[in-house]
Amino acid sequence: MKALFFAGGTALLSILACSAPSAAADPLVLTDVRWVAEPSSGKKDAPRIRIQHRKSSSDQSFDGSRPYFAGAEAALRRTTPGPVSFRVAHDAGTLSCTGTLTRAFEGQGECRFTSDPAFERQLAERGLAPDQRSSLLAMLLVDASIELADGLTREGVRPKDADDLIAAAALDVRPEYVRDLKSEALVLTDVEDAIACKALGVDGAYVRGLAAAGYRKLSADEVVGMKAMGVTGEYAQAMNRAAGGAK
Repeated sequence: MKALFFAGGTALLSILACSAPSAAADPLVLTDVRWVAEPSSGKKDAPRIRIQHRKSSSDQSFDGSRPYFAGAEAALRRTTPGPVSFRVAHDAGTLSCTGTLTRAFEGQGECRFTSDPAFERQLAERGLAPDQRSSLLAMLLVDASIELADGLTREGVRPKDADDLIAAAALDVRPEYVRDLKSEALVLTDVEDAIACKALGVDGAYVRGLAAAGYRKLSADEVVGMKAMGVTGEYAQAMNRAAGGAK
């Protein structure tokens, strides 16, 4: 199942690559982090910032989807060239950045990420302590939170490790999405299955369509496979009618 959701999101691969081991002297700090800002490249594109750590990178569009990046957006919006600094604060820690702007939303520089020990303790209490500190940077970038971990657990799809939580946050697998997926057609008990469903575009309406066509207690593998093959509830009902008429 993991192969499915990895194939479904190249951005997720680069986020999870942030989990590479770090050689920072201070165990709470990563210093080998860089940022690059890029202006919008089309009518529908928003300016964005790329956060790079070692060989991995993550793009964040300034489109309002991550409110805690508002300070960075305000700093990089400045039209006059020159030195610039900004901070991105999250439950996982704080990203403090400096660098140089050449124009609005165009520039680059360096960052220092300091993780929050309280957040790490909360992760550990839930069995989600990451193996590498750079995973905490990934959690900041995708907005992986204790609230998300607890919400998924309440819905019966508890993240089993830090990577599960990062993947769920990166693909926006929220408790309300899991709740909407639940149907007599789909047996959903694993967060990886919910992640795979989201990566393939399976939503509550799709699953309810399968239920209306008479499908019951399908596994997530079966539902994802049907979605990948283009099988819809309407198609399944039409095939059922055709099979009934052929008798």
